[in-house]
Amino acid sequence: MAPEPANATPTGAHLAPVWSRLTELRPVRGQGAYLYDEAGTAYLDFTSGIGVANTGHAHPRVVEAIQQQAAELLFAQVNIVLSPALERLADALAAVIHPELGSFFFSNSGAEAVEAAVKLARHATGRPNVVVFQGSFHGRTGQAMALTTSKTVYRHRYQPLPAGVVVAPFPYAYRYGWDDDATVDFCLRELELILKSQTAPDETAAFIIEPVLGEGGYVPAPKRFLEGLRRLADAHGIVLVFDEVQTGFGRTGKFFAYEHHGVLPDVVIMAKGLGSGLPISGIAARPELTAKWEKGTHGGTYGGGSTVPLAAARATIDALIAEDLPGNAARMGERLVAGLRELQRRYPVIGDVRGLGLMIGVEFAGEPGVAKRVQQACLGERLVLLTCGVNDQVVRWIPPLVVGEREIDAALAIFGRALAAAGATAAAPADTVGGQRQAAAATVAASAGRGERG
Repeated sequence: MAPEPANATPTGAHLAPVWSRLTELRPVRGQGAYLYDEAGTAYLDFTSGIGVANTGHAHPRVVEAIQQQAAELLFAQVNIVLSPALERLADALAAVIHPELGSFFFSNSGAEAVEAAVKLARHATGRPNVVVFQGSFHGRTGQAMALTTSKTVYRHRYQPLPAGVVVAPFPYAYRYGWDDDATVDFCLRELELILKSQTAPDETAAFIIEPVLGEGGYVPAPKRFLEGLRRLADAHGIVLVFDEVQTGFGRTGKFFAYEHHGVLPDVVIMAKGLGSGLPISGIAARPELTAKWEKGTHGGTYGGGSTVPLAAARATIDALIAEDLPGNAARMGERLVAGLRELQRRYPVIGDVRGLGLMIGVEFAGEPGVAKRVQQACLGERLVLLTCGVNDQVVRWIPPLVVGEREIDAALAIFGRALAAAGATAAAPADTVGGQRQAAAATVAASAGRGERG
């Protein structure tokens, strides 16, 4: 690529610097699990745009639906008219979610959907308070930010935030150093104490929880804890809300994470993977709850009215079903976890490997900064990964659900070398590492050249 003229405007000069950015990569094209820069160099994208591109980049079914809808009708404001695109999406969602959650409201972002869920719970119960769980991430708008406890940076210098939010411990067994049973017992006892000491049941509208903690560390909530939440919610008339913004649409090996444990919430929050990259979110709720949502007390200009995201979401659901992408997430997740646990046996700096489907966290023990060094070493070999956790001590694996064995194995090989480069023990001899690096690079390039979708 030719250098910019001396008097050219620097790249990104007109963008607000508030955005942090992991890489200097400037992709011009995406396909499946790969991003490509202007020179055609392939990067293995194991971030999915933070869990958005579940169907991979530029899935043909989704692209075709976008093109067709854009040529027919771009916008149909839902307070004025009812578009077929909106009805088709609602019908498609009703076919994949539990039948007791068959009432939908759509908006544009995960944070908007979170706010909708809070407003619904407060409206339906007449109660002011909500309980969230330590390590949660629910968004960056005012109310959603008040619910977010994963890092101070998300709330920094925005106080005071909306009131009526109480924080309970999340069953993060590795952090506490206990087994699952001891951790669940402790967290349920603390929650019951909170209902006696901070927010009485008759003033508590909702429990809001991520069934797999996201930004807080990629920690699946144990079944018995979710069952305990369901019992407490039923006993006190509290609305149980699952924030499935990151866990939804096949990510955990099932369409929704609640299916793993047979614990049905009253509201499911959806976004990210719903639109394959187009901005759309929503909530699915029990009809008896939404029947109490007074007409006109919530709404928005674009949610439910912008038809192209509606069409993309409908095509996303079709692709997930037609290609059994939740099933592929389960199978590839098993392969990835097996490989990561083998690396854990060789590199004791890996303290924990956990997750569901293709939502997997690798937590590093000991010295801070190891996860970031490993992440950067992977980026040097064109594998893009994210970190999470309050100290960025967790590398999170969140590839597109179209990923195949070849990409999983290439990523594991790169990750193994990155562990050695970050100073972990049991590194292979330098000549072996170099040979492995060349082989993995050739594999990534070959599979990217074929445009493999897994």
